Amino acid sequence: MKLHILQEAEEEFSEAIQYYEDITTGLGIRLKNQVKQAIHWIEANCELPRIRPKGYRKVNCKSFPYYIAYFVRKDEIFIVAIANGYKRPEYWIKRKI
Repeated sequence: MKLHILQEAEEEFSEAIQYYEDITTGLGIRLKNQVKQAIHWIEANCELPRIRPKGYRKVNCKSFPYYIAYFVRKDEIFIVAIANGYKRPEYWIKRKI
């Protein structure tokens, strides 16, 4: 499967890393590592998470309030958000893939 990460998702991810790094040195790196680990899991198991009512799938981070929202289209994975689960739900749903 080919993986695509939307620019908006990458920007959110960078902002989240910086936010946590500003709180405590090394915390942002822990978030980065968890998200990267989850993305590798998605690449290997993209069909396992259930499809949500709006057609996307998601994987939660283990110790941060973030999740990765993605769509699977044929042989491609589109990560549309690396989102904070405590903020507005599905604010990213209208992003184009």
